Amino acid sequence: MPVTHFRVRWPDQTEVTCYSPSSVVSEFFVAGQDYALEDFMRLARQALTSASERVRAKYGYACSSAMDQLEQIETTAARFCAQPHATVRVLGFGR
Repeated sequence: MPVTHFRVRWPDQTEVTCYSPSSVVSEFFVAGQDYALEDFMRLARQALTSASERVRAKYGYACSSAMDQLEQIETTAARFCAQPHATVRVLGFGR
């Protein structure tokens, strides 16, 4: 279960590196793809929850770092929810 980082560009053009305890996030996102904010958030919730559950299956406890990352994403996304055509670009993945 390799740790995977994924870079995103928010609607205001800021770029951040996000953490996942599992490479499963690469099954939810495509590098270079733009996502409507709502779609990005739905996929981020699914991806990071799935990654956390993989940790639970292997070690017996959920990954709090994945949930912390999701909370950071949720907080950032809230700044753009009033923008009707806000998009988030997934720039790529790394380890």
